[in-house]
This record gives sequence, structure tokens and C-alpha cells, in this order.
Amino acid sequence: MTSAPGTTWTAARIFRADLRPTGAYHRRVTVESPEKLAEALEAVGYLADDGIATAGYLAVALGRPLFCEGEPGTGKTSLALGLAEALGMPLIRLQCHEGIDAAQALYEWDFPRQLLHLRALEAAGDGGLDVEAAEQSLYTERFLLSRPLLKALQTAPCVLLVDEIDRADDEFEAFLLQLLDENAVTIPEFGEVRAEHPPLVVLTSNRTREVHDALKRRCLYHWLEHPDLGREVEILRRKIPRLGEALAAQVATAVHRLRAMELLKPPGVAESLDWAQALLALGMSELDAAAAARTLGSVLKYSEDLDRVRAKLDSLLA
Repeated sequence: MTSAPGTTWTAARIFRADLRPTGAYHRRVTVESPEKLAEALEAVGYLADDGIATAGYLAVALGRPLFCEGEPGTGKTSLALGLAEALGMPLIRLQCHEGIDAAQALYEWDFPRQLLHLRALEAAGDGGLDVEAAEQSLYTERFLLSRPLLKALQTAPCVLLVDEIDRADDEFEAFLLQLLDENAVTIPEFGEVRAEHPPLVVLTSNRTREVHDALKRRCLYHWLEHPDLGREVEILRRKIPRLGEALAAQVATAVHRLRAMELLKPPGVAESLDWAQALLALGMSELDAAAAARTLGSVLKYSEDLDRVRAKLDSLLA
């Protein structure tokens, strides 16, 4: 499907909807409350506490972006993945980094294919070329390379994950504000692309810098903590079915004690999972001082942290 400059192009996938209260998103599952959303997330392997489930439900019901902040490893990115799977929506991810700009996040023109197209037109016209018609034929959907933000507008309803927005600069934040406000972008040579159904936007931040208030005002906000001990044990058992309950409890307890220490990089849930898998790979059924010493590199990633913990292994596992 093509669109001439100045026209509007909308694209959407249709999902069976059953949402109370009426919201902006169509999806394959019925979600009537935060509790129902927590059940849907649990069914796809994400164990949400009441705060997370409520924030996610309100984002869907109110049609608002959800801004998630927290320490690395608290499950911010996994929440977006879980929401996409639980709601039956495609996930589109934009990984932010220093220096990211609108072209990298939005669209580019496929210049090599445009050049080949021009040569083909010249050959077909025996050297004669209608310049205006040729120019119009270059800026169509055929040659448009959609990057994550544009793809989200074209694919909606979907979940758009803007991951680690704190790594981007102020100019990119300002650009993102317009997209969140209008759920549309205008491409000068092509026209407007508008989402018929706004994507469910999840933004994450590790708080390496403060994100501007203008962006936060447009979002619902949730601070994610590390899971409590019981939920972390449950996460380990769910993600690694062959992990015994006793070893899961030992790993989770040790990780919680590590987080209480003054480490350069406290371990997240991902490191808990890595540690448990490393112990199983070595055939260990118990986390004792010897096993911990051999596998600390699975859970700690700085030499200073390794030295500090090795000196306190007995108290860590007591």
C-alpha cells in the first residue's frame, strides 16, 4: 500500500477485544482487573506483585505509557516482554544508547534500491525520464525502511518497549514527546503515518540520569524493587524447573544478602538465574562455601566485588 505526500496512512492488526473498563487497546485475552492481569502474566512466566500488576493494568485501561524505573535486574524489560505475550500483542523494541537520533529510531530511505529503481526507469524509457513521476515513485512504502518507532505505529496494536531511555540525550527525549502525544509522525516525502490504535508504550530507565519531567508527566510511573525472598524463590523455580526448592532458597537468600552489601554492582534476578544454572551445570545440589567460591563469577561482575564477598563467604551462607 502506498501513500502520496500529504496523505494519511493507517495500519493496524485486529485483535478480539474484551476490556473493562473500555480502553485503547485490543488484545486476545480478557483483563478485567489488576489481579486478572497478574494471572495472565504468571501464565507466561512473569510473576508480578500487586504494584506491578496495578501499574500495567492502568496503562492498558487508560491508554497511557508506563514509565518503569529501578535498579538493573529488577525486571523492567521483562515486564514489557511479559505484557506483550500475555496480551497477545507483538513486541517492538527500541534499545536506546548515547547519540541515538530520530533517523535511527524512526525510518530511513533505502537509497541503493531507489538508485536501482531510477536506472530501471531510465532503461525502460530509452533514456527519457519523467522527472516528477520518477521522484514520486521513489518515496513510497516500497523504499521505506521502518525503524522501531515507525514500525510500532504501523503494527499497532502492539507493545512498544523504549528500553533504557536514560541513555538517550535531551534532543531524542523531545522528539519522543511528540510521538507519545500524537501517536503519529509526518515523513516529509511520504506523508503522515498514524496509528489507528495507539501502541502500549513501556519506557524503562536505570536512572543513570534524570529523565525530564515533561516525559514523566505523559506517563504512569512505577518504581520496581528487587523481588522479595519468597517471590525470588518462586521465579527461580519457575524459570528453572529442575532446580530444587532447597537450592533455590539458598541462592535467593545469598543474593538478597549480596544486595545488602556495599557492592559496585548488586546482582539482579538475571544474576540469580545465572548462579542457579551454573550450580546445576556443575552438578551441585547445595550452595556451600566451596560451591559459592567456584561460581561467584556467575553472580558478581566486578573484581572488587568478588574480593569483598570472598572474604565474607562464611557469613554470606550462614
